[in-house]
Amino acid sequence: MKDLEYYLNLNYEIKLRKLHEEEGGGWVAEIPQFPGCMSDGATPEEALANLEDAKKCWIETCLELGRPVPEPVPESYSGQIRIRIPKSLHRIMAEKAKEENVSLNQYISYQLARSVGFTQGGK
Repeated sequence: MKDLEYYLNLNYEIKLRKLHEEEGGGWVAEIPQFPGCMSDGATPEEALANLEDAKKCWIETCLELGRPVPEPVPESYSGQIRIRIPKSLHRIMAEKAKEENVSLNQYISYQLARSVGFTQGGK
């Protein structure tokens, strides 16, 4: 049977963000896979330390109530997406790709990467 220690040792995704002054300042940390499991602190380190306590309480409650505790799911990306775009945009991009002497796929990939500041090494 999987116990508290088992779940505490799993590597869950943590989101950390700085709070604006109108939100009270400081930092908030959360585990998206555990609904409502979040904590805050004056510094990122304090928010993360407080989150560990919240994580422990969240898991303990699930175990006590007999509820399943989700395990981390590794993200995987195939590198493929399917989107629908207007025919006119498709035509313009195909013409631009032809002008650049590249495939439409290469042209779209380049434009998407450029729009988000992606560099070859990954950012």
